[in-house]
Amino acid sequence: MSFQGRQVVVTGGTGALGIAVVGALLRAGAEAHVSYIHPAEADRFPLRSERGLRLVGPIDLVSEADIARLYGGVPKLWASIHLAGGFAMAGIAETDKRALMQQLDMNLVSCFLCCRAAAQAMRTGGGGRIVNVAARPALEPRSGAGMSAYTVSKAGVAALTAALGEELAKDGILVNAVAPSILDTPANREAMPKADHRLWPKVEEVAASIAFLASPENLVTRSAVIPVYGRS
Repeated sequence: MSFQGRQVVVTGGTGALGIAVVGALLRAGAEAHVSYIHPAEADRFPLRSERGLRLVGPIDLVSEADIARLYGGVPKLWASIHLAGGFAMAGIAETDKRALMQQLDMNLVSCFLCCRAAAQAMRTGGGGRIVNVAARPALEPRSGAGMSAYTVSKAGVAALTAALGEELAKDGILVNAVAPSILDTPANREAMPKADHRLWPKVEEVAASIAFLASPENLVTRSAVIPVYGRS
């Protein structure tokens, strides 16, 4: 896959999956615009000195003004990859309105607003690719027991992806999402030390799926929410 000379926005690019995605894009020749909200994220980002990388922040992904600033700095947007989000494990009795709205903002609202900005830019640029990140509970809601706020927020991302894929196809914009199970990251290993980590999908493997969906080589796939479960 080649992204030579193509401009790509990545939200959540400073996390474990983001580092793998941004690394793959840079190796393929992309110009990557990676947003962050806390300066410490930029300071510790291992790819910050790589050619083709532009760190943009602080950006609040539920602020329309901040999102306009992020996308307004991209000369000709080809792809927008939305990895930013948050997780909360809590039963319904422990989830008040504030906690629910926080999950909706972090996962669904941020994704919606970035999709909107990306679509506006791509329509004037002749097309492009949008890739979102849902989650396994979005496709299998019963597996979201005990984390219902997270589940409904990611189910919204899945529904948004399917609807936008239909809406934007005529503009040459292909919209897709991946739905990971538990990713093999140091944080997840620490949280679940007794799990069989060999079965979890690796961030590099999921990054490869995302990179393909965002690439010019993806000519026909749209409105898909693709399970990336590994063997888990």
